[in-house]
Amino acid sequence: MIGIGTDLVEVDRFRDSLERTPTLKTKLFCAGEREYADRANDPTERYAARFAAKEAVMKAMGVGIGEIAMADIEVVRLASGQPEIVLHGTAAELAAKLGIGQWLLTMTHTDSMAHAVAVALA
Repeated sequence: MIGIGTDLVEVDRFRDSLERTPTLKTKLFCAGEREYADRANDPTERYAARFAAKEAVMKAMGVGIGEIAMADIEVVRLASGQPEIVLHGTAAELAAKLGIGQWLLTMTHTDSMAHAVAVALA
């Protein structure tokens, strides 16, 4: 194991941020993430869970917000429904430098909280 990260996001607080700054969706999330989240009755829960996953990935790599672009960390779903991390740009470069070859990710949410845990493996 190279690193582990976790993050917890308040859904209503995240909803307020998205309403206050509509451009956050395109700044933080890839097109596939937006398409998936926007299909839900309340897309904010899905956005908050993905934001928590991105934060957890950064923590597992030992970096903070601003060191890599959030959109360089993408949460995709396998056919089974299992979430998976796909890295782009500077996030992919850093992962390669750190020797990360595999990610494990789990996410969950309620109507009020979203949580994610990411594990970076060699």
